[in-house]
Amino acid sequence: MDKQEKLIVEQGQEVVVDTTWTTKVLGIGAAVGALTGLGAAYLLVQQTKRKGELPDLNAGEGIRLALLLFGVLRQVALLGNNDEK
Repeated sequence: MDKQEKLIVEQGQEVVVDTTWTTKVLGIGAAVGALTGLGAAYLLVQQTKRKGELPDLNAGEGIRLALLLFGVLRQVALLGNNDEK
């Protein structure tokens, strides 16, 4: 058994699962997340430069942003899920 394969028991039968793709998916996800965050920060900086003032973010905007991000993460978690609601 290769070190990137995982042996699991499913319904009394041994099944070998290839896990080499997990590292690639995590790496791509980290890169996309970092680039998205960098892009959001860049847009915020450009907007405040245009206005000629410092960024003015309050707690309400932070909560709305957090809820929006949780919604996006929920949708990503449901990708590939073919179950009907």
